[in-house]
Order: sequence, then structure tokens, then C-alpha cells
Amino acid sequence: MEHGDQRFKARTRRGPGVAAAGAGLQFAASLVVFVFVGQWLDRRLGTAPVFLLVGVFVGGGGSFYSMYRRLMAAQKREDEAKAAARAAESARKPSGDA
Repeated sequence: MEHGDQRFKARTRRGPGVAAAGAGLQFAASLVVFVFVGQWLDRRLGTAPVFLLVGVFVGGGGSFYSMYRRLMAAQKREDEAKAAARAAESARKPSGDA
């Protein structure tokens, strides 16, 4: 079963370019969806640019928040990996007491 887990991790591991492209697509899609919903509401209710502007700000704000959460999670994983590497390196070094 361990071999299957390694294949799954290899398939789901993404490089920084793929992650950045995914974040960009998510940002654009969210913004477009909220803009269209805002336009639809404006046409339906006759409130010219009100809901369009609300859609732009809600879509953009939500997208920025989502990217911020992703970046903070990636930074936390990177910091934990660096700390684990330092701990492993210090455990391998001989202690100078002998």
C-alpha cells in the first residue's frame, strides 16, 4: 500500500508554476462570476452600476483573501520543512563533548 501512496503524492505534487497558474485562474474566474452576477442584478433591478461594483469588490476581495490564505499555508509548510531539515542536520552532527 505504501507504493500506491507514493504514486499518489507524486501525481498530486505541483510545481510553483502550476500553483501560480491555478491561483491566477481562480482569481479571474471568481472576478468574472461576480461581475456577471452584479450585471444581471443591475439589469433585473434597474440599479445601473451598483451591483456591478459590489460584484467587482466582492470578487476581487474574496480572491485576494483566498490567495493570502494559500500563500500563508505554503509559507508555513516551507518553514516547517526548513525547521525539520535543521533538526535532522543537528541530530547528525557529532556533539563535541566526546
